[in-house]
Amino acid sequence: MRVKLAQGVLMLAATAAPLLTLASSHREAPFIAGAPRVDGTDFYMFRSYEPGREGYVTLIANYLPLQDAYGGPNYFALDSKALYEIHVDNTGDGREDITFQFRFNDTYKNLAVPAGGGMVAVPLTNIGPITPAADNLNVVQTYSLGVVRGGRRAAAPSVAGNSTAGGEVFTKPADNIGNKSIADYAAYANNFVYQAAIPGCTGDARVFVGQRKEGFVVNLGEIFDLVNTNPAGPRDGEPNTLSYKNVTSLALEVPISCLTAGSDPVIGAWTTASVRQARIVNPKPSRPSRATIEGGAWTQVSRLGMPLVNEVVIGLPDKDKFNASEPRDDAQFLTYVTSPTLPVLLNVLFGDAAKVPATPRNDLVAAFLTGVPGLNKPAAGAPSEMLRLNTSIAPTPPATQKDLGVLAGDNAGFPNGRRPFDDVTDIEIRVAAGALCSAALTCGSQTSDPNGGAPYTDGARAAGASANYATVSGSVNAADTYSESFPYLATPLPGSPNAMASM
Repeated sequence: MRVKLAQGVLMLAATAAPLLTLASSHREAPFIAGAPRVDGTDFYMFRSYEPGREGYVTLIANYLPLQDAYGGPNYFALDSKALYEIHVDNTGDGREDITFQFRFNDTYKNLAVPAGGGMVAVPLTNIGPITPAADNLNVVQTYSLGVVRGGRRAAAPSVAGNSTAGGEVFTKPADNIGNKSIADYAAYANNFVYQAAIPGCTGDARVFVGQRKEGFVVNLGEIFDLVNTNPAGPRDGEPNTLSYKNVTSLALEVPISCLTAGSDPVIGAWTTASVRQARIVNPKPSRPSRATIEGGAWTQVSRLGMPLVNEVVIGLPDKDKFNASEPRDDAQFLTYVTSPTLPVLLNVLFGDAAKVPATPRNDLVAAFLTGVPGLNKPAAGAPSEMLRLNTSIAPTPPATQKDLGVLAGDNAGFPNGRRPFDDVTDIEIRVAAGALCSAALTCGSQTSDPNGGAPYTDGARAAGASANYATVSGSVNAADTYSESFPYLATPLPGSPNAMASM
Protein backbone atom coordinates (compact mmCIF):
# COMPACT_ATOMS: atom_id res chain seq x y z
CA MET A 1 0.00 0.00 0.00
CA ARG A 2 2.79 2.43 0.89
CA VAL A 3 4.59 1.63 -2.36
CA LYS A 4 1.48 2.35 -4.41
CA LEU A 5 0.93 5.63 -2.56
CA ALA A 6 4.51 6.75 -3.15
CA GLN A 7 4.22 5.87 -6.84
CA GLY A 8 1.02 7.85 -7.06
CA VAL A 9 2.60 10.92 -5.49
CA LEU A 10 5.57 10.63 -7.84
CA MET A 11 3.28 10.42 -10.88
CA LEU A 12 1.29 13.42 -9.68
CA ALA A 13 4.45 15.44 -9.21
CA ALA A 14 5.68 14.47 -12.67
CA THR A 15 2.36 15.49 -14.21
CA ALA A 16 2.52 18.86 -12.47
CA ALA A 17 6.17 19.43 -13.38
CA PRO A 18 5.55 21.74 -16.36
CA LEU A 19 3.87 24.16 -13.95
CA LEU A 20 5.98 23.65 -10.86
CA THR A 21 9.41 23.84 -12.46
CA LEU A 22 9.01 27.03 -14.45
CA ALA A 23 11.33 29.43 -12.70
CA SER A 24 13.31 32.44 -13.83
CA SER A 25 16.41 34.51 -13.59
CA HIS A 26 16.79 37.76 -11.68
CA ARG A 27 13.51 37.26 -9.77
CA GLU A 28 11.53 38.60 -12.71
CA ALA A 29 9.20 35.70 -13.49
CA PRO A 30 6.25 34.56 -11.38
CA PHE A 31 7.65 31.35 -9.88
CA ILE A 32 11.21 32.23 -8.92
CA ALA A 33 10.50 33.44 -5.38
CA GLY A 34 10.14 29.80 -4.36
CA ALA A 35 13.41 28.63 -5.93
CA PRO A 36 16.20 31.12 -5.14
CA ARG A 37 18.98 28.51 -5.18
CA VAL A 38 18.47 28.00 -8.93
CA ASP A 39 17.78 31.65 -9.69
CA GLY A 40 20.52 33.00 -11.98
CA THR A 41 21.06 36.69 -11.30
CA ASP A 42 23.88 37.75 -13.65
CA PHE A 43 26.11 36.30 -16.32
CA TYR A 44 29.50 37.75 -17.29
CA MET A 45 31.86 36.83 -20.12
CA PHE A 46 34.99 38.81 -21.02
CA ARG A 47 38.62 38.55 -22.04
CA SER A 48 40.54 38.21 -18.77
CA TYR A 49 42.31 41.45 -17.89
CA GLU A 50 44.44 40.11 -15.05
CA PRO A 51 48.08 40.64 -16.15
CA GLY A 52 49.39 37.54 -17.90
CA ARG A 53 45.92 36.05 -18.44
CA GLU A 54 44.92 37.95 -21.57
CA GLY A 55 44.73 34.70 -23.56
CA TYR A 56 41.81 33.50 -21.46
CA VAL A 57 38.08 34.15 -21.27
CA THR A 58 36.39 34.45 -17.87
CA LEU A 59 32.79 33.26 -17.51
CA ILE A 60 30.88 34.00 -14.30
CA ALA A 61 27.36 32.78 -13.55
CA ASN A 62 25.82 34.23 -10.39
CA TYR A 63 23.05 32.48 -8.49
CA LEU A 64 21.04 32.87 -5.29
CA PRO A 65 20.20 36.60 -5.24
CA LEU A 66 19.90 39.27 -2.57
CA GLN A 67 21.89 37.50 0.13
CA ASP A 68 22.07 39.25 3.48
CA ALA A 69 25.47 38.47 4.96
CA TYR A 70 23.96 37.70 8.36
CA GLY A 71 21.58 35.05 6.92
CA GLY A 72 22.42 32.17 9.25
CA PRO A 73 22.37 29.55 10.49
CA ASN A 74 22.16 27.79 7.10
CA TYR A 75 23.54 30.60 4.91
CA PHE A 76 23.59 30.09 1.15
CA ALA A 77 24.52 26.65 -0.14
CA LEU A 78 23.74 25.82 -3.75
CA ASP A 79 21.27 23.03 -4.54
CA SER A 80 22.91 19.61 -4.42
CA LYS A 81 20.02 18.20 -6.45
CA ALA A 82 20.28 20.77 -9.26
CA LEU A 83 22.42 20.97 -12.39
CA TYR A 84 24.11 24.32 -13.03
CA GLU A 85 25.48 24.87 -16.54
CA ILE A 86 27.36 27.36 -18.70
CA HIS A 87 26.82 26.83 -22.42
CA VAL A 88 29.04 28.08 -25.25
CA ASP A 89 27.96 28.38 -28.89
CA ASN A 90 31.00 28.78 -31.17
CA THR A 91 29.27 28.17 -34.50
CA GLY A 92 26.54 30.82 -34.29
CA ASP A 93 23.59 28.45 -34.69
CA GLY A 94 21.97 29.09 -31.31
CA ARG A 95 22.94 25.64 -30.01
CA GLU A 96 25.49 24.77 -27.38
CA ASP A 97 28.77 23.32 -28.65
CA ILE A 98 30.43 23.14 -25.23
CA THR A 99 28.67 22.84 -21.88
CA PHE A 100 30.34 23.16 -18.49
CA GLN A 101 28.35 21.38 -15.80
CA PHE A 102 28.54 22.00 -12.04
CA ARG A 103 27.12 19.36 -9.67
CA PHE A 104 27.23 19.82 -5.89
CA ASN A 105 27.44 17.45 -2.95
CA ASP A 106 26.83 18.15 0.74
CA THR A 107 28.79 16.44 3.49
CA TYR A 108 27.32 16.77 6.99
CA LYS A 109 29.75 16.18 9.85
CA ASN A 110 27.08 16.17 12.55
CA LEU A 111 29.37 17.98 14.97
CA ALA A 112 28.36 17.54 18.59
CA VAL A 113 29.29 18.96 21.99
CA PRO A 114 29.05 17.40 25.46
CA ALA A 115 25.75 18.34 27.07
CA GLY A 116 23.74 16.63 29.80
CA GLY A 117 26.19 13.78 30.11
CA GLY A 118 26.19 12.95 26.40
CA MET A 119 27.22 14.27 22.99
CA VAL A 120 24.47 16.36 21.39
CA ALA A 121 24.44 17.58 17.77
CA VAL A 122 24.74 21.36 17.37
CA PRO A 123 22.33 23.52 15.30
CA LEU A 124 25.03 25.74 13.81
CA THR A 125 27.13 25.80 10.64
CA ASN A 126 30.34 26.05 12.64
CA ILE A 127 31.45 25.63 16.24
CA GLY A 128 34.74 27.52 16.06
CA PRO A 129 37.06 29.39 13.68
CA ILE A 130 36.99 27.98 10.13
CA THR A 131 40.19 27.09 8.29
CA PRO A 132 40.77 25.95 4.69
CA ALA A 133 40.88 22.41 6.10
CA ALA A 134 37.25 22.89 7.22
CA ASP A 135 38.08 22.70 10.92
CA ASN A 136 34.95 23.32 13.00
CA LEU A 137 32.77 23.47 9.88
CA ASN A 138 29.62 21.37 10.18
CA VAL A 139 28.65 21.27 6.49
CA VAL A 140 31.08 21.10 3.57
CA GLN A 141 29.93 21.57 -0.01
CA THR A 142 32.02 20.11 -2.83
CA TYR A 143 31.42 20.01 -6.57
CA SER A 144 32.49 18.43 -9.82
CA LEU A 145 33.12 20.19 -13.12
CA GLY A 146 31.98 18.24 -16.17
CA VAL A 147 32.33 19.04 -19.86
CA VAL A 148 29.99 17.94 -22.65
CA ARG A 149 30.69 18.67 -26.31
CA GLY A 150 27.72 18.91 -28.64
CA GLY A 151 24.19 18.83 -27.23
CA ARG A 152 24.09 19.20 -23.47
CA ARG A 153 22.40 15.81 -23.03
CA ALA A 154 24.16 14.12 -25.95
CA ALA A 155 26.66 12.28 -23.78
CA ALA A 156 27.84 11.81 -20.24
CA PRO A 157 30.17 14.61 -19.15
CA SER A 158 33.92 14.21 -19.14
CA VAL A 159 35.08 15.24 -15.68
CA ALA A 160 37.71 17.95 -15.19
CA GLY A 161 40.67 17.21 -12.96
CA ASN A 162 41.68 19.30 -9.95
CA SER A 163 45.26 20.19 -10.87
CA THR A 164 45.77 22.01 -7.57
CA ALA A 165 44.62 19.41 -5.07
CA GLY A 166 44.50 16.27 -7.19
CA GLY A 167 41.50 14.12 -8.01
CA GLU A 168 38.28 15.40 -9.55
CA VAL A 169 36.63 17.13 -6.59
CA PHE A 170 36.59 20.87 -5.86
CA THR A 171 35.46 22.52 -2.62
CA LYS A 172 33.27 25.57 -2.13
CA PRO A 173 34.41 27.83 0.74
CA ALA A 174 32.04 28.57 3.58
CA ASP A 175 30.12 31.82 3.24
CA ASN A 176 31.42 34.90 5.03
CA ILE A 177 29.76 34.18 8.38
CA GLY A 178 31.70 36.92 10.15
CA ASN A 179 35.13 38.04 11.25
CA LYS A 180 35.20 35.89 14.36
CA SER A 181 34.54 32.73 12.38
CA ILE A 182 36.88 33.67 9.51
CA ALA A 183 39.28 36.46 10.40
CA ASP A 184 40.64 37.10 6.88
CA TYR A 185 38.00 35.97 4.43
CA ALA A 186 39.85 37.13 1.31
CA ALA A 187 42.88 35.00 2.18
CA TYR A 188 40.66 32.09 3.19
CA ALA A 189 38.66 32.16 -0.07
CA ASN A 190 41.81 32.32 -2.19
CA ASN A 191 42.54 28.75 -1.11
CA PHE A 192 39.55 27.66 -3.19
CA VAL A 193 40.70 29.10 -6.52
CA TYR A 194 41.77 25.94 -8.33
CA GLN A 195 43.67 25.08 -11.48
CA ALA A 196 41.50 22.72 -13.51
CA ALA A 197 42.41 20.32 -16.30
CA ILE A 198 39.52 20.38 -18.77
CA PRO A 199 39.30 17.29 -21.00
CA GLY A 200 40.10 18.12 -24.62
CA CYS A 201 41.59 21.47 -23.71
CA THR A 202 45.26 22.45 -23.75
CA GLY A 203 46.37 24.49 -20.75
CA ASP A 204 44.99 24.71 -17.24
CA ALA A 205 41.76 26.53 -16.63
CA ARG A 206 40.85 28.11 -13.29
CA VAL A 207 37.65 27.61 -11.33
CA PHE A 208 36.11 29.11 -8.22
CA VAL A 209 32.66 28.65 -6.74
CA GLY A 210 31.75 30.68 -3.70
CA GLN A 211 30.16 33.74 -2.18
CA ARG A 212 31.08 37.17 -3.57
CA LYS A 213 29.95 40.75 -3.03
CA GLU A 214 27.03 41.47 -5.36
CA GLY A 215 28.48 43.20 -8.42
CA PHE A 216 25.30 44.32 -10.16
CA VAL A 217 24.65 48.04 -9.67
CA VAL A 218 21.10 49.35 -9.97
CA ASN A 219 18.64 51.77 -8.39
CA LEU A 220 16.24 48.87 -8.05
CA GLY A 221 13.34 50.26 -6.03
CA GLU A 222 12.86 53.45 -8.01
CA ILE A 223 13.20 51.75 -11.40
CA PHE A 224 10.32 49.36 -10.70
CA ASP A 225 8.26 52.11 -9.05
CA LEU A 226 7.30 53.56 -12.44
CA VAL A 227 10.85 54.91 -12.85
CA ASN A 228 10.50 57.10 -9.76
CA THR A 229 13.64 59.08 -10.58
CA ASN A 230 14.91 61.46 -13.23
CA PRO A 231 15.98 59.31 -16.22
CA ALA A 232 18.10 62.16 -17.56
CA GLY A 233 19.55 63.09 -14.17
CA PRO A 234 23.11 62.56 -12.90
CA ARG A 235 24.54 59.05 -13.13
CA ASP A 236 25.69 59.25 -9.51
CA GLY A 237 22.52 60.71 -8.01
CA GLU A 238 20.96 57.56 -6.53
CA PRO A 239 22.37 54.87 -4.20
CA ASN A 240 23.02 51.36 -5.45
CA THR A 241 20.28 49.24 -3.90
CA LEU A 242 22.50 46.15 -3.95
CA SER A 243 25.57 47.65 -2.25
CA TYR A 244 25.05 45.59 0.89
CA LYS A 245 24.12 42.25 -0.66
CA ASN A 246 26.13 39.14 -1.53
CA VAL A 247 25.68 36.55 -4.26
CA THR A 248 27.15 33.14 -5.14
CA SER A 249 29.44 32.90 -8.19
CA LEU A 250 30.35 30.00 -10.43
CA ALA A 251 33.51 31.39 -12.05
CA LEU A 252 35.50 29.66 -14.77
CA GLU A 253 38.52 30.91 -16.72
CA VAL A 254 39.29 28.99 -19.93
CA PRO A 255 41.91 29.46 -22.68
CA ILE A 256 40.42 31.20 -25.72
CA SER A 257 41.60 28.33 -27.92
CA CYS A 258 39.37 25.94 -25.97
CA LEU A 259 36.23 27.97 -26.68
CA THR A 260 36.49 29.10 -30.31
CA ALA A 261 36.03 27.01 -33.44
CA GLY A 262 37.72 27.52 -36.79
CA SER A 263 38.66 31.05 -37.77
CA ASP A 264 35.65 32.84 -36.24
CA PRO A 265 36.67 34.57 -32.98
CA VAL A 266 33.06 35.23 -31.86
CA ILE A 267 31.46 33.02 -29.23
CA GLY A 268 28.11 33.21 -27.52
CA ALA A 269 27.24 31.92 -24.06
CA TRP A 270 24.51 31.68 -21.45
CA THR A 271 23.86 29.94 -18.14
CA THR A 272 21.02 27.67 -17.06
CA ALA A 273 19.93 25.74 -13.99
CA SER A 274 17.89 22.55 -14.17
CA VAL A 275 16.14 20.30 -11.65
CA ARG A 276 14.61 16.86 -11.92
CA GLN A 277 11.07 16.66 -13.32
CA ALA A 278 9.52 15.30 -10.14
CA ARG A 279 10.06 16.04 -6.45
CA ILE A 280 8.33 14.50 -3.46
CA VAL A 281 8.84 15.32 0.18
CA ASN A 282 10.41 12.60 2.27
CA PRO A 283 8.48 12.72 5.57
CA LYS A 284 11.27 10.98 7.52
CA PRO A 285 14.61 12.09 6.06
CA SER A 286 17.68 10.56 7.64
CA ARG A 287 19.63 13.77 7.04
CA PRO A 288 18.89 17.25 5.63
CA SER A 289 20.10 16.42 2.13
CA ARG A 290 17.47 13.67 1.90
CA ALA A 291 14.49 15.88 2.74
CA THR A 292 13.24 15.39 -0.82
CA ILE A 293 13.33 12.58 -3.34
CA GLU A 294 13.71 13.58 -6.98
CA GLY A 295 13.56 11.78 -10.30
CA GLY A 296 12.94 12.11 -14.01
CA ALA A 297 14.78 14.00 -16.72
CA TRP A 298 16.53 17.30 -16.13
CA THR A 299 14.11 20.21 -16.62
CA GLN A 300 15.48 23.71 -17.20
CA VAL A 301 14.10 26.28 -14.77
CA SER A 302 16.46 29.24 -15.20
CA ARG A 303 18.17 30.88 -18.18
CA LEU A 304 20.33 33.98 -18.48
CA GLY A 305 22.49 35.38 -21.28
CA MET A 306 22.19 39.09 -21.97
CA PRO A 307 21.31 41.04 -18.80
CA LEU A 308 17.83 42.38 -18.10
CA VAL A 309 16.16 40.62 -21.05
CA ASN A 310 13.46 38.96 -18.99
CA GLU A 311 13.08 42.00 -16.75
CA VAL A 312 12.40 44.63 -19.40
CA VAL A 313 11.98 42.90 -22.78
CA ILE A 314 9.95 39.68 -22.42
CA GLY A 315 6.25 40.21 -21.64
CA LEU A 316 4.79 38.90 -18.40
CA PRO A 317 2.81 36.01 -19.98
CA ASP A 318 6.02 34.56 -21.48
CA LYS A 319 8.54 35.11 -18.70
CA ASP A 320 8.41 31.55 -17.35
CA LYS A 321 8.33 30.19 -20.90
CA PHE A 322 11.47 32.14 -21.80
CA ASN A 323 13.38 30.71 -18.86
CA ALA A 324 12.44 27.17 -19.84
CA SER A 325 13.46 27.71 -23.48
CA GLU A 326 16.70 27.45 -25.47
CA PRO A 327 18.28 30.15 -27.67
CA ARG A 328 17.67 28.19 -30.89
CA ASP A 329 13.91 28.65 -30.34
CA ASP A 330 13.96 32.40 -29.72
CA ALA A 331 12.04 33.28 -32.90
CA GLN A 332 8.93 32.76 -30.75
CA PHE A 333 9.86 35.87 -28.72
CA LEU A 334 10.79 38.09 -31.69
CA THR A 335 7.90 40.54 -31.28
CA TYR A 336 9.21 41.60 -27.87
CA VAL A 337 12.47 42.69 -29.53
CA THR A 338 11.18 44.24 -32.75
CA SER A 339 8.33 46.03 -30.94
CA PRO A 340 9.59 46.63 -27.38
CA THR A 341 7.28 48.01 -24.71
CA LEU A 342 9.86 49.76 -22.50
CA PRO A 343 10.23 52.84 -24.78
CA VAL A 344 6.43 53.15 -24.90
CA LEU A 345 6.19 53.03 -21.10
CA LEU A 346 8.96 55.62 -20.73
CA ASN A 347 7.13 57.88 -23.17
CA VAL A 348 3.91 57.53 -21.18
CA LEU A 349 5.77 58.47 -18.00
CA PHE A 350 7.97 61.28 -19.36
CA GLY A 351 6.38 62.42 -22.63
CA ASP A 352 8.62 63.88 -25.33
CA ALA A 353 11.58 63.68 -22.97
CA ALA A 354 11.62 60.00 -24.00
CA LYS A 355 10.53 59.66 -27.63
CA VAL A 356 9.57 56.21 -28.92
CA PRO A 357 11.81 54.94 -31.74
CA ALA A 358 9.99 53.62 -34.79
CA THR A 359 9.59 49.90 -35.34
CA PRO A 360 10.64 47.30 -36.31
CA ARG A 361 13.73 47.66 -34.11
CA ASN A 362 16.50 46.20 -36.25
CA ASP A 363 18.99 47.78 -33.84
CA LEU A 364 17.68 45.64 -30.97
CA VAL A 365 17.69 42.52 -33.13
CA ALA A 366 21.42 43.11 -33.59
CA ALA A 367 22.08 43.91 -29.93
CA PHE A 368 20.14 40.97 -28.48
CA LEU A 369 19.76 38.31 -31.17
CA THR A 370 22.47 38.37 -33.84
CA GLY A 371 25.42 40.39 -32.54
CA VAL A 372 26.40 43.84 -33.78
CA PRO A 373 27.99 43.90 -37.27
CA GLY A 374 31.67 44.76 -37.10
CA LEU A 375 31.75 44.10 -33.35
CA ASN A 376 30.52 40.70 -32.22
CA LYS A 377 28.34 39.23 -34.95
CA PRO A 378 29.45 35.69 -35.84
CA ALA A 379 30.30 34.87 -39.42
CA ALA A 380 27.22 32.66 -39.73
CA GLY A 381 24.31 31.80 -37.56
CA ALA A 382 20.71 32.18 -36.50
CA PRO A 383 19.05 34.86 -34.35
CA SER A 384 19.18 33.76 -30.73
CA GLU A 385 19.48 35.58 -27.41
CA MET A 386 22.80 35.10 -25.65
CA LEU A 387 25.84 37.09 -24.51
CA ARG A 388 28.35 37.38 -27.40
CA LEU A 389 32.07 38.08 -27.23
CA ASN A 390 34.59 38.82 -29.97
CA THR A 391 37.64 37.13 -28.48
CA SER A 392 39.97 38.91 -30.93
CA ILE A 393 39.36 42.28 -29.23
CA ALA A 394 42.05 42.88 -26.63
CA PRO A 395 40.94 43.43 -23.03
CA THR A 396 40.97 46.92 -21.58
CA PRO A 397 42.96 47.19 -18.32
CA PRO A 398 41.06 48.35 -15.21
CA ALA A 399 42.68 51.79 -15.27
CA THR A 400 41.00 52.70 -18.55
CA GLN A 401 37.79 50.66 -18.56
CA LYS A 402 34.66 52.70 -19.31
CA ASP A 403 31.49 51.57 -17.64
CA LEU A 404 29.35 52.48 -20.67
CA GLY A 405 31.33 49.99 -22.73
CA VAL A 406 30.92 50.23 -26.49
CA LEU A 407 28.70 53.33 -26.20
CA ALA A 408 31.76 55.10 -24.70
CA GLY A 409 34.21 53.71 -27.26
CA ASP A 410 35.47 50.82 -25.09
CA ASN A 411 34.90 47.88 -27.43
CA ALA A 412 36.08 45.35 -24.85
CA GLY A 413 32.94 46.11 -22.84
CA PHE A 414 29.22 45.46 -23.06
CA PRO A 415 27.55 44.47 -25.35
CA ASN A 416 30.78 42.82 -26.53
CA GLY A 417 30.64 40.39 -23.65
CA ARG A 418 30.13 41.83 -20.20
CA ARG A 419 32.62 42.82 -17.51
CA PRO A 420 31.75 43.37 -13.84
CA PHE A 421 32.25 47.16 -14.15
CA ASP A 422 29.96 47.58 -17.17
CA ASP A 423 26.85 49.58 -16.23
CA VAL A 424 24.45 47.42 -18.19
CA THR A 425 21.38 49.18 -16.76
CA ASP A 426 22.33 52.57 -18.20
CA ILE A 427 23.54 51.00 -21.45
CA GLU A 428 20.34 49.05 -22.04
CA ILE A 429 18.08 51.99 -21.15
CA ARG A 430 19.91 54.10 -23.75
CA VAL A 431 19.84 51.35 -26.34
CA ALA A 432 16.12 50.78 -25.76
CA ALA A 433 15.60 54.52 -26.33
CA GLY A 434 17.40 54.34 -29.68
CA ALA A 435 21.11 54.90 -29.03
CA LEU A 436 22.06 52.36 -31.74
CA CYS A 437 19.59 53.57 -34.39
CA SER A 438 21.61 54.25 -37.56
CA ALA A 439 21.70 53.71 -41.28
CA ALA A 440 23.16 50.25 -40.63
CA LEU A 441 20.81 49.40 -37.75
CA THR A 442 17.53 51.08 -38.55
CA CYS A 443 14.60 51.73 -36.25
CA GLY A 444 11.73 51.47 -38.70
CA SER A 445 12.49 54.24 -41.19
CA GLN A 446 14.64 56.12 -38.69
CA THR A 447 18.39 56.13 -39.28
CA SER A 448 19.41 58.06 -36.16
CA ASP A 449 18.61 58.16 -32.46
CA PRO A 450 15.25 59.96 -32.08
CA ASN A 451 16.33 61.05 -28.59
CA GLY A 452 19.58 62.59 -29.79
CA GLY A 453 21.86 60.60 -27.52
CA ALA A 454 20.03 61.56 -24.32
CA PRO A 455 22.11 60.34 -21.34
CA TYR A 456 19.43 58.18 -19.77
CA THR A 457 20.33 56.56 -16.46
CA ASP A 458 18.88 54.87 -13.40
CA GLY A 459 21.13 57.17 -11.35
CA ALA A 460 23.32 54.46 -9.79
CA ARG A 461 26.84 53.48 -10.79
CA ALA A 462 29.89 51.67 -9.43
CA ALA A 463 32.93 53.50 -8.12
CA GLY A 464 35.39 51.84 -10.50
CA ALA A 465 36.77 48.71 -12.09
CA SER A 466 38.90 48.24 -8.98
CA ALA A 467 39.65 50.02 -5.72
CA ASN A 468 42.84 51.36 -7.31
CA TYR A 469 40.85 53.28 -9.91
CA ALA A 470 37.75 54.35 -8.00
CA THR A 471 35.94 57.67 -8.30
CA VAL A 472 33.53 58.58 -5.52
CA SER A 473 30.95 61.30 -6.11
CA GLY A 474 27.29 61.91 -5.38
CA SER A 475 25.69 58.74 -3.99
CA VAL A 476 28.40 56.37 -5.23
CA ASN A 477 29.51 53.84 -2.62
CA ALA A 478 33.32 53.62 -2.50
CA ALA A 479 33.01 49.90 -1.75
CA ASP A 480 31.28 49.20 -5.07
CA THR A 481 34.39 48.10 -6.95
CA TYR A 482 35.83 44.86 -8.25
CA SER A 483 39.04 42.86 -8.17
CA GLU A 484 41.75 43.08 -10.83
CA SER A 485 42.19 39.30 -10.78
CA PHE A 486 40.14 36.12 -10.99
CA PRO A 487 37.37 35.68 -9.88
CA TYR A 488 37.02 39.49 -10.26
CA LEU A 489 33.96 40.05 -8.05
CA ALA A 490 34.91 41.48 -4.66
CA THR A 491 35.20 39.74 -1.30
CA PRO A 492 31.71 39.21 0.15
CA LEU A 493 30.46 41.30 3.04
CA PRO A 494 30.80 39.64 6.46
CA GLY A 495 27.78 38.81 8.55
CA SER A 496 29.56 40.36 11.54
CA PRO A 497 30.47 43.09 12.12
CA ASN A 498 28.46 44.82 9.44
CA ALA A 499 26.87 48.08 10.49
CA MET A 500 25.17 48.47 7.09
CA ALA A 501 23.83 44.91 6.90
CA SER A 502 20.21 45.95 7.32
CA MET A 503 20.21 48.41 4.42
